[in-house]
Amino acid sequence: MKLLVYGAGVVGSLFAARLHEAGHDVSLLARGERLASLRRHGVQLAEADGPAVRRVPVPVVEHPAGGYDLIAVFVRTHQVDAVLESLAGVEGDVLFMLNWAAGAQPLGAVIGHERVLLGFPTAAGTMDGDVVRYRATNFMTRRVAMPFGEPDGRTTPRLEWIVEAFRAAGINAKAEPRMDAWLKTHAAFVVPLGQAVLAAGGPVALADDPDAVRGMLRLMRQNLAAMPTPPVPRGFAALRTLPEGLLVAVLRRFLRSPTAAHSGLSNASPAEAAELERLAEQMRAYARVR
Repeated sequence: MKLLVYGAGVVGSLFAARLHEAGHDVSLLARGERLASLRRHGVQLAEADGPAVRRVPVPVVEHPAGGYDLIAVFVRTHQVDAVLESLAGVEGDVLFMLNWAAGAQPLGAVIGHERVLLGFPTAAGTMDGDVVRYRATNFMTRRVAMPFGEPDGRTTPRLEWIVEAFRAAGINAKAEPRMDAWLKTHAAFVVPLGQAVLAAGGPVALADDPDAVRGMLRLMRQNLAAMPTPPVPRGFAALRTLPEGLLVAVLRRFLRSPTAAHSGLSNASPAEAAELERLAEQMRAYARVR
């Protein structure tokens, strides 16, 4: 498979390294200082807080060129417009692996509707300088599958091929027939969570403020109520039905957990705030036309 991984952050780097080691023809697109580092050292990986750093010599490029079997896009929500412009004349199906609550239509309007696939990377990690630190159990086990899907919910040969190729490379993947609803559900949860963490100054600080957690939960419930479809996975419906006190306790425990610490929630960068605001705009747009 000839693959372009567009975006060399935590998850894009993980995917590129894993697919390269599985024998695929992979290029990783990066820019600026990240591009320079990758050219010098390759993708540098380390598990969680472990001292060992592994280098994977993934080929890197600054601009997409030629044609690809698949272009996997790993960027933030507010960066998608620039990506679409750069891919309009590049051949290949495009799998958007990111936070996105606006549906496939605005993506296909620029690059062609027939090229668009949707997905989400359930892996997470942090950047430690130029080293990607990640939890192997989130990326390579069968516990948390990464969903991929056609915008119309069909199970097509190309979707089956992508899922199988990723699984063969050791990436936990599955076909999701309700991918758009999955992404909207995730946005309904993650925007209040991310914005509350930013306002509090970190996940542990938020956990120490039960009133703030309660307000965050109420916003999650409002977002889920505004969705045009039932939540996916269905378990998220529990955020609307279980007692508030119980959910506040569960969320506070999560915010103090190692999972939260390694999920990127502590990222207080301007890019994080910009992504959350763009996602919130997308949710407000579909709530208005509901």
